[in-house]
Amino acid sequence: MESREKIFGISSEREFTLYALELFRYQYAQNLVYHDFVDARKIRIENITRVEDIPFLPIEFFKTHDVVCGNVPPQAIFRSSGTTGMVRSRHLVTDLTIYRRSFVKGFEQCYGDPQDVQFLALTPTPEQAPDSSLVYMIQKLMDLSSSPENGFFLASHSGLSARLRQRRARNKKVVLIGLTYALVDFANNYPGDYTPLIVIETGGMKGHRTEITREELHSLLCPALGVEQIHSEYGMTELLSQAWSQGEGRFRTPSWMKVLIRDTNDPLSYVGTGETGGINIIDLANQDSCSFIATQDLGRMHYDGQFEVLGRFEASDARGCNLLI
Repeated sequence: MESREKIFGISSEREFTLYALELFRYQYAQNLVYHDFVDARKIRIENITRVEDIPFLPIEFFKTHDVVCGNVPPQAIFRSSGTTGMVRSRHLVTDLTIYRRSFVKGFEQCYGDPQDVQFLALTPTPEQAPDSSLVYMIQKLMDLSSSPENGFFLASHSGLSARLRQRRARNKKVVLIGLTYALVDFANNYPGDYTPLIVIETGGMKGHRTEITREELHSLLCPALGVEQIHSEYGMTELLSQAWSQGEGRFRTPSWMKVLIRDTNDPLSYVGTGETGGINIIDLANQDSCSFIATQDLGRMHYDGQFEVLGRFEASDARGCNLLI
């Protein structure tokens, strides 16, 4: 397969479709788990001519199988967060270069060059969570930034408050990215006017606090931190790309990632724009795993191509980056 780096230059729906179909054929041939899943569906490969025809692997397979192409030793194994006794997903990543290229380019499209950003994180450190894809991403963005004021502050909210106030006069874009419950704790205990500041939350609050809606979360964080909008990151262990929201809970995908909304009653069909359904994701950066994932999240598409995450199926596990601790 020759599209490894070329996917980051996709500029049209036609290009995306061509790459997706090529990747489907490659993964069907090389990924035994996906091959068996497709065969069990009794799907004829020659009939797959659109992205909507491609079978989407339920994300639960990452809990019970090694979803990987071939037998190349992984460069990293990322694991989903979870509570004690919970079966965690495993993502065997055989090419970290693709992952780094994906999150850097995706970040640049929304926020510019990481070199011009100071990163402050309310997450565990890489030493505390060595198998977290989120923490890996944040650390690598910090490395590109090279700002001496970068840092992880989950264990020192007072230190974070001091750091935010110290850099007021510095000419650098500041991003505070954190686990949602940690952002709430910080906002409650150390409120202040920290502008200019970009606040990015990474998920829900299951396992730590009572769940609240996005509107409630933003109405709490905005006045407490002195910002007008709360941004969001939508990613998961089983993927190598992220969608980003710069406000109002609306996410935009990079050109090598696509979201489709499946019918909750008929997973082989798709609902129309504005209707609620299950989120299917095509991640063309997931080249040596599976690029076609049926998640447990509920969402809806908007006419401008952005999507919202509305919740999870009732029977799904409590999962997400906020279970890291």
